[in-house]
Amino acid sequence: MSETSPRKRPYACAWCGREMVDSDTGRRRKYCKRSCRQRAYEQRTLLEGTAIPGDALILNAAEAEALGDRLFELRCAAEDIRTALDEGTDVPSLRAMAADLVRLADRAERLR
Repeated sequence: MSETSPRKRPYACAWCGREMVDSDTGRRRKYCKRSCRQRAYEQRTLLEGTAIPGDALILNAAEAEALGDRLFELRCAAEDIRTALDEGTDVPSLRAMAADLVRLADRAERLR
């Protein structure tokens, strides 16, 4: 397969959001670990017989608070870059800030 093959492109675990890459053979995995597959199954069975859609993501209070904290950190990092640009900060410092922004965005994408 070529390097641009869709099977070699990273994608996220359907439960935890960790990055995965498929092997060349077999069916594409949906979860990175058995425990993620189990948690997804448990959530689906809890939703049976309710009006909550099957693809809904339910976070407990601690998970929701942690997600809010990660999004706040992400917004602050973006604001820091905007301020640094307005102040004419040097390119190496801006690159470091941008790398931090990407790291925070990657962390924020993980819902669990």
